Amino acid sequence: MPPTLLFFFFFPLLSSAQLNHTSFSLSFPLTSLPLPTNTASNMLRDSLIVYTNRTRNTTRLVSPSSPYNYRLTFNYSMALIVNLPIGTPPQVQPMVLDTGSQLSWIQCHKKPPRLPPPTASFDPSRSSTFSNLPCTHPVCKPRIPDFTLPTSCDQNRLCHYSYFYADGTYAEGNLVREKFTFSRSLFTPPLILGCATESTDPRGILGMNRGRLSFASQSKITKFSYCVPTRETRPGSTPTGSFYLGHNPNSLRFRFIPMLTFAQSQRMPNLDPLAYTVALQGIRIGGRKLNISPAVFRADAGGSGQTMVDSGSEFTYLVNEAYDKVRAEVVRTVGPRMKKDYVYGGIADMCFDGNAIEIGRMIGDMVFEFEKGVEIVIPKEGVLASVEGGVHCVGIGNSDKLGAASNIIGNFHQQNLWVEFDLANRRVGFGAADCSRLAP
Repeated sequence: MPPTLLFFFFFPLLSSAQLNHTSFSLSFPLTSLPLPTNTASNMLRDSLIVYTNRTRNTTRLVSPSSPYNYRLTFNYSMALIVNLPIGTPPQVQPMVLDTGSQLSWIQCHKKPPRLPPPTASFDPSRSSTFSNLPCTHPVCKPRIPDFTLPTSCDQNRLCHYSYFYADGTYAEGNLVREKFTFSRSLFTPPLILGCATESTDPRGILGMNRGRLSFASQSKITKFSYCVPTRETRPGSTPTGSFYLGHNPNSLRFRFIPMLTFAQSQRMPNLDPLAYTVALQGIRIGGRKLNISPAVFRADAGGSGQTMVDSGSEFTYLVNEAYDKVRAEVVRTVGPRMKKDYVYGGIADMCFDGNAIEIGRMIGDMVFEFEKGVEIVIPKEGVLASVEGGVHCVGIGNSDKLGAASNIIGNFHQQNLWVEFDLANRRVGFGAADCSRLAP
């Protein structure tokens, strides 16, 4: 897998979650860079912002104003890494913010005495609130509703899991319960998550889809939002955006579209019923509306063609019919400049060796159209992604080559954009912003 191609989402097989909601509002720094190999204690920097209000001996989050500071420095990647304090006392863990998967999991390794860990992994022996799930727990039963994770009993009668993603990465370990501890008076209840002892990624996953075991559902949040910073390739740059759980003070200017939800009886083999599915209606390039039927962007009788908003995928992916129309328009405008016989990551073949700014101007702005006049506008300066060796590609891949049969709006096309997932009202909101300037 090429180093910049990140594609984190998991396709469950059964019905969508029944969400319960309470007021829960936090603000995190969100950074599009991966972790260096040093300990979490050396990386505490910037800010997570919360207010607490005690009513009847309970803690309620009401306003993102009082600082609780931490921030990490990363090497460059297009994964969105939020660093969360887990356990009691808290240990800061880097996690990929992924709206396309359900299970949250962290790296779990007991640290040898006097030796630093190879990565920022979680040490269960240091947390007083950590517990393992036994095999008898209902979640460990195979194919329970909304959660089709392969589980088994290990030699200690603990619940073992294996989790595989569409890009071929995986994680396995035990299912456990643990708190996210933001301060002495502010923490989640124990949540079910994975404690990975084997994985192909040095970071964990913050599962944020609509499944009942996602972080969003277990924490009973009503909404969450993030603002992806502009992608940077300059040495030493650390683009940082913002991530809110709960109320976002910027949301009054967001424009919303409804989520498409699916009945439990609609068990279509190619459908992900737990994804944040929206009705994309069309695509414009350089002011030219492409001749693509809106039906291409909706699930057909077998579930193929749904359009998902996914923070865990770097590029946007389109099914054959839509991808071919986009490619034809790019060929029409800049065909002679394209890099011949070059395919990035096996999925993107609209690539160039020449001046990216000049080529972007020739292609023009790209626009994803939704209902009620809501649009995602990708300015011509941001149409091309730098991939490797001076090569730049249009940030769109062919999802059929991945075997996904879905349209996926990735984080590359969410740059400088607030994206809010309003779970209570089943809608997705967008708001243009300079995300790098908004971060604390």
